[in-house]
Amino acid sequence: MTAQDHRLGIYAVEADLQEGGSVGARKWTERTMEFGQHAIALVLTLISCIRAVSVGAPLVAAIAVSVVFLAWYALGAVRAARSGALVLAKWWLIVLAAAWLCTLFVSAEFIWVAFLLWLLAGHLFSLRIAIVFTALTYIATIVAPLAHYGQVLPPSIIGSLIGAVFALGLSRGYIELLREGRRREELLRSLELAHQNLLDLQDELALTQRHAGEIQERTRVSRDIHDTIAQSISSIRLIAHAEAERTTDDHAGQVLAQVEDLAAQSSRDVRRIIAALAPAELEDGALTAAIRRLLTRLEEDSSIAGRLDVDETLPTLSAEVEVALLRAAQSALANVRQHSQATRVMVSLMDHDGAIRMDIVDDGVGMADPHNRQRNPDSGFGLDFIGSRMRELGGELVIESSQGSGFAISATLPSQSQLHTRGEGLSTAVEDTDTDTAGRLGEGDGTRENTDTGENA
Repeated sequence: MTAQDHRLGIYAVEADLQEGGSVGARKWTERTMEFGQHAIALVLTLISCIRAVSVGAPLVAAIAVSVVFLAWYALGAVRAARSGALVLAKWWLIVLAAAWLCTLFVSAEFIWVAFLLWLLAGHLFSLRIAIVFTALTYIATIVAPLAHYGQVLPPSIIGSLIGAVFALGLSRGYIELLREGRRREELLRSLELAHQNLLDLQDELALTQRHAGEIQERTRVSRDIHDTIAQSISSIRLIAHAEAERTTDDHAGQVLAQVEDLAAQSSRDVRRIIAALAPAELEDGALTAAIRRLLTRLEEDSSIAGRLDVDETLPTLSAEVEVALLRAAQSALANVRQHSQATRVMVSLMDHDGAIRMDIVDDGVGMADPHNRQRNPDSGFGLDFIGSRMRELGGELVIESSQGSGFAISATLPSQSQLHTRGEGLSTAVEDTDTDTAGRLGEGDGTRENTDTGENA
């Protein structure tokens, strides 16, 4: 683990601890505010009921309206806790306000309960509607004493105004506090997800680099075997064949024929060794064949018709480039099978102005905004990995799509002059060596009638 990974790990742990503390504090605050709201409702209703009876309101009427008010409040609190539907909560508050107006007909002392309504308005309504609601209920707190007592004292007017402003400000501030807490939690979750994505990407890049290194090493060994041992065996075979044609000694001719046969068998063995050292997925020496197998498997698994178009001028590619293109095709076709709902997909390999370009186009549902696509936490990083592979080799990945019009990616790698050619010189080496050797050995007779050049490594 690098120092950067260690620091990121520490940051992730700290983020987890901070997130746990933030969530716990927010839950505690929400629960405390909820219990406080219930306590305010009960206490204010009881105080209002007692004061109403003390100033001459009918006992039964005061108790009845208090019970109805508290019952409706409790019903709404329980339903809101279970369903969480904001629309129902707003209508519940409107009915609660109507019940409160009924209490004012019994006694003006129930204006105390208005403080609870102002708190709830700030929680449930938008700021504009909450202000209107608060203003109307404040007017009711002024009108009620006038209706019952014929006057309203200035302290009552000022006190109700201060209470309305304080309750509305308190509830709106509490909402902003909750929103800030949620934004912080989302930020911490995003940081954790980004950290995990970075680790996954690093693992994928390390695996790709290791795989490419293995393929490069195997290709290098196979090329060395071809350029040394295989050429030597081929020379031995050609020498034995030429001398067997020239000699008049039967015993020597028989020995030379055995040498030629042994060399031919050794040549076949070396060729099998070189083939075994070639990359497993590209062991037939053709990237196009590997992609055709992917398309055939895709059609068998999902009935999506696949087509491959290859530019005839496509140059020979290095092992790491072939692997990168094959992996890109695998990831892209996996996305086609899982998400596209397509019926056809086409893969194109071409030499585009000296660059190697692979296009994969399907006729599926497409994507409205592919550059701002939503990722599944469990997956959804195939296109990111394809892009990282292309950038690692100095190329690029272009994505084009729109809703309902299919999905297309174009993976482009730099010009062939900047790449290491896979198997460079293998075929020409065989032909040149055989020709030169034959020219030297067959000088004067030019005989190569029985030489099986296909046995060369």
